[in-house]
Amino acid sequence: MEQNEDLNQFEIPQAKRIYVNKSNSILKKLLIFSPFLFLLFSFFALRLIRNIEIGSLGNINFQTQINRDHRILGHLPYSEIPKEKLVLIEPSIRVHIDMRDSLLEMRDEAKKNGVYLVFLSGYRSINLQNEIFYSLKSFRNQEAAERARVSAPPGYSEHSTGFAIDIGDATKREADFETEFENTEAFKWLIKNAAKFHFKLSFTKDNKFIDYEPWHWRYEGSIEALKVFERSNRKS
Repeated sequence: MEQNEDLNQFEIPQAKRIYVNKSNSILKKLLIFSPFLFLLFSFFALRLIRNIEIGSLGNINFQTQINRDHRILGHLPYSEIPKEKLVLIEPSIRVHIDMRDSLLEMRDEAKKNGVYLVFLSGYRSINLQNEIFYSLKSFRNQEAAERARVSAPPGYSEHSTGFAIDIGDATKREADFETEFENTEAFKWLIKNAAKFHFKLSFTKDNKFIDYEPWHWRYEGSIEALKVFERSNRKS
């Protein structure tokens, strides 16, 4: 009995449940991983800023290239050919003397293959180009940027060099100066054979500045012609 009383004098500790505060635990984890999260966020932020800067730089370089080429509404400047270098190939069509022989040989070769090329327009003076470009304003009710898609401003036309020629199909005159010209036998023959005579399609479907013109070809078979079109042949 006394032994039991002695035992009662001692306090027996009771088991206690300890509840961990979940919010404190999450906070501790965040504190532990915060340096890593900061580095990860910084990495992606820097990547985003760099991509934006690269995009802006690309636009600046693109604009710089345009400015360096002195384009107006997408067209490069061209000097007018001296009159003494022009020769007549049709009653109302003159071209640069350098390309006359190749042009006529190309027409003859096409004829042998049953294809009949017709020449629509060659050299145009800057004064004539001025009338063409600005007369479109009242006729089509278009702003300058719209007109420039289909007609060069004066001083910016390949026709002023004497090295450009507009070509049609003698059997499909309704396709003259129309994109439908690409469906004619004349155009198909030119695509296959024009390069042999040093002619190149100037305004293709992927041109960034000017509408597709399947009828408009230019001559690049002389040093002078290559110099004239050197800027146009650069890959921007």
